[in-house]
Amino acid sequence: MASNPKGAPRKTTDSRIADNKKALFNYHIEERFEAGMVLQGWEVKALREGKVQLTDGYVVIREGELYLIGCQINPLRTASTHVTAEAARTKKLLLHKDQIRRLIGKVEQKGHTLVPLNLHWKNGKVKCEIALAKGKAEHDKRDTIKDREGKREVERAMKTRNR
Repeated sequence: MASNPKGAPRKTTDSRIADNKKALFNYHIEERFEAGMVLQGWEVKALREGKVQLTDGYVVIREGELYLIGCQINPLRTASTHVTAEAARTKKLLLHKDQIRRLIGKVEQKGHTLVPLNLHWKNGKVKCEIALAKGKAEHDKRDTIKDREGKREVERAMKTRNR
């Protein structure tokens, strides 16, 4: 970690806040995009403390704009006394107009959807990585589980062999 002039440690510019591991299991990821987020002050404070849950979140397109729905940011008790905090507030995502137009065309195709993959800091700003994804069939999910368990067994065998 770098330190500021006063000698106190400073956070790195890029760091993860939350991941949506469920998205990688339920969808085939085709393209990834990094979008800015419109947040309120209490939400940023809560994100710094890691009070966020992204697994039930999804992205919708309304009137040519992207919105993140279902992302829970739990307010801190000490954040603010004059603002009523709504944990499941709809958050606007910021992308370039041409990227949004391209996404609208892709999402209108059958089977494509937009899912949030993670929230992270980038140069002091909160960014949301979203993905253009296609839903996996049940047998694809079983294959994913089988591959993961196979890798785990190989790791265990290598670990016991090296002892």
